[in-house]
Amino acid sequence: MYPGKRISRLLGIKYPIFQGGMAWVATAELASAVSRAGGLGIIAAGNLTPSELKAEIDKAKAMTDKPFGVNLMLLSPYIEEQVEIVCSERIPVVTTGAGNPGKYMDRLKEAGIKVIPVVASPGLAKRVERLGADAVIAEGMEAGGHIGKLTTMVLVPQVVDAVSIPVIAAGGIADARTAAAAFCLGAEGIQIGTLFACSLESTAHENFKKRVLSASSLDAVVTGESTGHPVRSLRNSLTKKLLELEVSGATFEEIERLAVGGLRRAVREGDTKTGSVMAGQVAGMIKEIKPVKEIIQEIFEGVEKIFQNFAEMGVEK
Repeated sequence: MYPGKRISRLLGIKYPIFQGGMAWVATAELASAVSRAGGLGIIAAGNLTPSELKAEIDKAKAMTDKPFGVNLMLLSPYIEEQVEIVCSERIPVVTTGAGNPGKYMDRLKEAGIKVIPVVASPGLAKRVERLGADAVIAEGMEAGGHIGKLTTMVLVPQVVDAVSIPVIAAGGIADARTAAAAFCLGAEGIQIGTLFACSLESTAHENFKKRVLSASSLDAVVTGESTGHPVRSLRNSLTKKLLELEVSGATFEEIERLAVGGLRRAVREGDTKTGSVMAGQVAGMIKEIKPVKEIIQEIFEGVEKIFQNFAEMGVEK
């Protein structure tokens, strides 16, 4: 049996699997589908105004009676209002990104909310544990979107060794093999983004999904390293121009001006040429659009078989 009981008990979910809080992708439709299938669906608040966030929460509550969460992007201009909304709505769990949630931790905890920050280093993991985090998501640089510097393979075991709270592994997970690897590294749960973004229930534009399905193993490139804010997305004319600007020594403002609005164009409008198709390195593994329930069942049935094979070989997990 794979580990994960602490996460399942903590959040009241069947499977220790989170859906990533992807801006423009992680809508009520996707979050509720993941929650209904036994995982933890998550609404991304980063791209939403306070009224839009409230509407997404209401929609998700109408679509499922299972627990779901909200991802708070701490650099959002609406972060104060968003914190108030998740507290007043009694959202059971909040994941956080783009910084340290310490400023909001007491308020969230007083509302009975489980707080699970995304971390890219063991140091940050230890800091948020001291602040009262209930678990952490250790996200490796294989992931899509904004990334850190460590790979999942080396980040997860270091975070596991650094903290006593449960660790959820993210980045580079898209099937039973990669999920089992995460559990072997000491994780007690997994988070998946790109694969869920291409699920049947995802409201991402069909062009976005098709671009991911057609991606080669080397199509997920990183831009923004010169600015200190690296982003992983699929190769297209936008990434080419961004990389050219970085080589030429362009300023942060020049690079930002070209990139702004790119994710919305790709996800909502289907512009996969000049839009930002944020996806992880697992894009090269994804070849089919499947329902969320089937994705989750296939992963955990496969993980069970892998650990059964280990047991038959006399290998203890």
